[in-house]
Amino acid sequence: MKLLYAEDEPAMSEAVTEILRHKNYIVDAVYDGEEALDYIFSETHYDGIILDVMMPKKSGMEVLTEMRRRGIGTPVLLLTAKSEIADRVEGLNAGADDYLPKPFAMPELIARVGALVRRSGEMIPDNLTAGSVTLNRTTFELSTAAGSIRLSKKEYLMMEMLMKSREQPVSTESFMTRIWGYDSEAELNVVWVYISYLRKKLAALGADIRISALRGRGYILEESKNA
Repeated sequence: MKLLYAEDEPAMSEAVTEILRHKNYIVDAVYDGEEALDYIFSETHYDGIILDVMMPKKSGMEVLTEMRRRGIGTPVLLLTAKSEIADRVEGLNAGADDYLPKPFAMPELIARVGALVRRSGEMIPDNLTAGSVTLNRTTFELSTAAGSIRLSKKEYLMMEMLMKSREQPVSTESFMTRIWGYDSEAELNVVWVYISYLRKKLAALGADIRISALRGRGYILEESKNA
């Protein structure tokens, strides 16, 4: 499951992000409302979005209003120090799915996030499949009838993008933006390195699909010639 977490307090962001990742969520952490909208309006799919209401540049309420105006229905949990009923009603009326006042207990946050991603009508199933290959979005395991291999986080994210894109190629730039981030100093050839890792793992599992390179367009999953 992939989350976007927008919080302008670095210590809070670091603590919550670490706990969510420990619970096997993949988390993109951002620090202001404008950055949150940039991520939301990219091609990345999020299973849930956590927004602090009080953020610089754009508030969490403004982010929520804008994403709903554009028809983005990803479930949203609002976090705020304001606990008045009027503030909660405003957030829910703006399209929030849940509301958690600060300070909060981490177990309650985890429980609410779990409920948040389960209620999404557009949620992608826990298992993605392509040919004989299954990708478990909870355990990060890539498997066929021959066995299974647990992927690293970046390998998993790349494989997820390829399996979700179906017949559309995924460009190197899309991999870089969504996985390494807008501000990454990593070189473009790191994508090829991870593609190589995935190809070897698919081969080791005897998969009937392969990752093909389309010149100038990116990478796509296709039926293996040896299948």
